[in-house]
Amino acid sequence: MKGFTLIEILISLTIIGLLFGFGFANFRDYSQRQQLLSVARNIQGELRLIQGKASAGEKPIGCDTLSSYSFLINAASYQIAAVCGSGNMIIKTEDLPSGITLTATGDNPVLFKILGQGIAGEGVVISLTQTGTSNVTAVTVTKGGEIK
Repeated sequence: MKGFTLIEILISLTIIGLLFGFGFANFRDYSQRQQLLSVARNIQGELRLIQGKASAGEKPIGCDTLSSYSFLINAASYQIAAVCGSGNMIIKTEDLPSGITLTATGDNPVLFKILGQGIAGEGVVISLTQTGTSNVTAVTVTKGGEIK
């Protein structure tokens, strides 16, 4: 009689289980890193957007005298506001996905002055950390206004 023995089937299933386990763990780590990089790219995009609005002197509706745009960093969110003569006008508040935190080293909030005057202060390094992993990435705004 031809066929497979119980030992051969058990060994095959064990090998398949190990391969699946390693593959799933690597995929989970990869997807977590991609989520962190996606948030970093969104922050870079938001910074470039308000930098462009500030350079053009684009005032939001209801803003009497625009002096700059601000990007305020909190642990679990960030806020974009237009700094007007009558006070700050909040444009957007974005909550981060759970498990991702922000820390700022340098000027917080980052202020983009109007009409191409650069940023106020020395710049900032925004660190994004994913809790439960060793995944960390950073977004930098230099004194000259370069976003990397």
